Amino acid sequence: MKQRLYKLVVILAIFSIFNLGAVRAENGYNLWLRYLPIENVQLRQAYQRQLSSIAIYKHSPTIDAALKELINGINQMIGKVPNISSIPGGAAINFKTNRLVLAKLDQPAIAAQFSTVERRQIGQEGYLIKTIRQNRVQQILIAANTDIGLLYGSFHLLKLMQTHQSLQALNIQQWPRLKLRILDHWDNLNGTVERGYAGYSLWNWQTLPGIIQKRYIDYARANASIGINGAVLNNVNASVKSLTREYLIKTAALAKAFKPYGIKVYLTAKFSAPKELGHLKTADPLDPAVIKWWQDKVKEIYHYIPNFGGFLVKASSEGQPGPGDYGRTHADGANMMAAALKPYGGIVMWRTFVYENKKGADRAKQGYEEFKPLDGKFADNVLLQAKYGPIDFQPREAFNPLFGAMPHTHMMMEFQITQEYFGFATHLVYLGSLFQEYLRKDTYQKGPGTTIAKVLEERVNPETADSNRLTGIAGVANIGTDVNWCGHPFGQANWYAFGRFAWNPMSSADSIAEDWLKMTFTNDPGFVNPIKKLMLGSREVAVNYMTPLGLSHIMNFATHYGPGPWSKFPGWDARDYHHADSVGIGLDRTATGSDAVSQYAPALAAKYSNLKTTPLNLILWFHHIGWDQKIATGETMWNSLVHYYYKGVKQVAAMQQIWQSMKGKIDEDRFNYVTQLLKQQHLEAKWWRNGCVLYFQQYSKRPLPKDCKEPGKAYWNYPTFKPDLPFPYHLDDQ
Repeated sequence: MKQRLYKLVVILAIFSIFNLGAVRAENGYNLWLRYLPIENVQLRQAYQRQLSSIAIYKHSPTIDAALKELINGINQMIGKVPNISSIPGGAAINFKTNRLVLAKLDQPAIAAQFSTVERRQIGQEGYLIKTIRQNRVQQILIAANTDIGLLYGSFHLLKLMQTHQSLQALNIQQWPRLKLRILDHWDNLNGTVERGYAGYSLWNWQTLPGIIQKRYIDYARANASIGINGAVLNNVNASVKSLTREYLIKTAALAKAFKPYGIKVYLTAKFSAPKELGHLKTADPLDPAVIKWWQDKVKEIYHYIPNFGGFLVKASSEGQPGPGDYGRTHADGANMMAAALKPYGGIVMWRTFVYENKKGADRAKQGYEEFKPLDGKFADNVLLQAKYGPIDFQPREAFNPLFGAMPHTHMMMEFQITQEYFGFATHLVYLGSLFQEYLRKDTYQKGPGTTIAKVLEERVNPETADSNRLTGIAGVANIGTDVNWCGHPFGQANWYAFGRFAWNPMSSADSIAEDWLKMTFTNDPGFVNPIKKLMLGSREVAVNYMTPLGLSHIMNFATHYGPGPWSKFPGWDARDYHHADSVGIGLDRTATGSDAVSQYAPALAAKYSNLKTTPLNLILWFHHIGWDQKIATGETMWNSLVHYYYKGVKQVAAMQQIWQSMKGKIDEDRFNYVTQLLKQQHLEAKWWRNGCVLYFQQYSKRPLPKDCKEPGKAYWNYPTFKPDLPFPYHLDDQ
């Protein structure tokens, strides 16, 4: 055992020495796990004393992963490899030689340091970190009920060091509020990524299962560091090939690589698979042959992947096959698949993103109309996965009313980490602010204070034990083969923020941004404070130059990139979302319009029905407002709309100035790259402003406010970008 530990230490020490070069290269590959040397002498010396040795009670793949991370991180940050030792099972701790102890709470000597309540409350994935003193010797304990809890606790300790926190009096108790914390990869088997802006798919299906790239392990490390415990490997617009034996064997290799880091793999299952793979005449979920086919397929999957998590399903949506093709309900389809998975502990995540291209219909209402009548009819291993808004990941929209309308159904949130409607990987938009906004929305499901976060965390049946209840959250991943993983260096912050909010939906976007900046760039407050402020405001800046005052879905329909309030699509067009005409602008969703307000709790319906009580940032979502009508800004609707577009452009210019003042505070490569991206963002913000203002002006027929310079071209000279057309760089500089 000692020889094995010695070899591990030597290998890790050599690895960390060679890895320092990669850290200094600062290409973004190391994400927030950079483990830079700590320059503060007093702090470094304190850490050297406190972390001079590590003791464990036993080995496992997960504990070894935690030990490897600790050795590597500690060595890189303080320049000293800690001594490693093993404590015999049940033995007491030697406080003179063991400074950091990593152990499960089934060891009496460890359990004695914590209360029964503490040990029980952290559950199966939580952890305890505590500084204790005996005989004038300080010791840090990382304790948990499971190996994965110890790994999570190890990453937390390293985060404290990375952010230069004291380890003198730790008393940390952490556990995830949501059971399922999942990344949805919209990756196709040919290596492309739908709506992917950071290169191609991480998964090299051609070389699997034989080759497990280091990048797969680093992906797992990064996810474990923020508590993400699941990954859906394939696109929601699925290929049935993912369920074939060939690809199950490949998926099994990834599942095995991820297992030490607590990550289960899931697959999107195409509903028509029994027809396409099984050559049945139907995929009717109530057909006995179809039921048998899914039972056999699930049995095969678990043969290859014993820790398989289950299925994600997009059905009867955007042309995808589903139970609606056979006159069946979503519950019929979900429950049939859930029954096949249940003997193995698998689950079904059934997406509520459904709509039809029907002229005149309010697309925001359809998900509610299809799923609300089914509340309480889904199996106990089914979760409904609903987007944060009822349309489609818009920069801002009203929250999805399903979160306040399904008290007898497991609900999970679907956020988008990739910036499909936020300028792709070109724009700096910190989504932590968006995550926080929606998780804190009050649904009034059980009266005031029933936030979406509480809806997600709450058990469906009060009598169900905590360990059995299904809760979850999913994020559409922004990860690809770019060296920095996410395309935009600040795109990494959205991956990081998602993990932190998934662990605790009531987290703070502010504190998450601060931690990320310190771990990713520097602890220098001269950099952290101004750039954190920039990040926290960046989402609102983008809303201002894209879709202010509650406008939505005015992007180009084909690419979702750049302005397109003039875009047309078979059956409907952008005007179905903004309703601009000679009278005014906005979509009336009150009782005099589509009556979408009636899908919310009565208190909210009343609030949104009244223009005076509707939040300013949603007035055009719920109301059609005359061009000359005064709104809460004190100006007319037209002047306010124009001023928001011009304000957004000025705010991006201010972001550029702030960033330029940071020159010399971080590495040159990333500084220069972000500088170029902000320049591009400024150009595109003007593109948005000019195109939208001039387009809407043809309806308002009113002059621009005197302080807003008229763009020099007609709106049709600001076409939405297409890959085969030149980008409209020649914008006016105002």
